[in-house]
Amino acid sequence: MKARVYVSMKKTVLDPQGQTIQSALNGLGHKSISGVRQGKFFEMDLAAGMSREDGAKELDLIAREVLANPVMEDYRVELID
Repeated sequence: MKARVYVSMKKTVLDPQGQTIQSALNGLGHKSISGVRQGKFFEMDLAAGMSREDGAKELDLIAREVLANPVMEDYRVELID
């Protein structure tokens, strides 16, 4: 089983890197882009035989304690069969 974890800044937190990307895109002529929020993406392989429920619990723990800063970032876990 594979899993994906998406980590992004909370909506209430300024994203200067996203603003820089938006500015660069606008400067390159992509004027239709009015906002950018940047984030991180992780793709993981889970051990064979691990149940979907155990995998979801483990990934939630990893995302919360290792991959994301819960004060500033939100995360989303997606399991793929």
